Amino acid sequence: MPIAISTRFDFTLDQPTDVILQFEVAPIPEQTILASRTTMTCGTACARVAAHDGIGERVLIHAEGRFEVHHEALVEVHRLAPDLASLDALAPHQLPGETLEYLLDSRYCPADRLQPFAEDEFGSTSGGARVVAIHDWIARHFSYEPGSSTATTTALDSFIERRGICRDYAHVLITLARASTIPARYVSCFAPGVNPPDFHAVAEVFLADATTPRGGAWYIVDATGMASPAETVKIGVGRDAADVSFLTSFGPSNFGDKQVSATRQAG
Repeated sequence: MPIAISTRFDFTLDQPTDVILQFEVAPIPEQTILASRTTMTCGTACARVAAHDGIGERVLIHAEGRFEVHHEALVEVHRLAPDLASLDALAPHQLPGETLEYLLDSRYCPADRLQPFAEDEFGSTSGGARVVAIHDWIARHFSYEPGSSTATTTALDSFIERRGICRDYAHVLITLARASTIPARYVSCFAPGVNPPDFHAVAEVFLADATTPRGGAWYIVDATGMASPAETVKIGVGRDAADVSFLTSFGPSNFGDKQVSATRQAG
């Protein structure tokens, strides 16, 4: 079933400012873009560059004054969703080189600090079964509370406070997976069922691929439980939220309005 995406947001720059935007559906094999349209206010400069891991694009602008963005897409998702608990982990020496950075600490995910807890709490599990155990632990212990975190909130802060939004849930799952020697990365996405409707955040973990001997693949895990992997439309990926923010401003900016929707369309 196709997913219809629509997002609009605006912001104001009081002086000429450089901004990075990442808000469009990524053209990747696991999701087919049936239709797409993007309109933006013209700045004095605009360029597109490949985003993290080659998934999606970043839009670099230099602008002043009010800037408005509107993006629409119709997307068909073709993602495999195996039984996560049945998948094995890969030892670090078996991992592809590009996944190794996702075992390390990042700005919002201090995995080293949570290694003792991960071993004490989930030590009887491994691989996909451990990821499922981490997901279930978060579901039992965390409260989804809009407005309870800020742009500086780390996974350690959320772990202590046991509350947050999708960004925080993803950061905690990523951190505990990395603390368990499982590569994990942050995914910015659209998905039906997200409440309130907004840009969404989920995690991806790298585990063995049952269809490829000694191979591995990335698998989506939504710690909030709101998004189905089979209906999640990727925008981009990164080490944590800092890599895939929909707006990064290198100067003062005043954010205006934002509207996001992701709805299932009849085939």
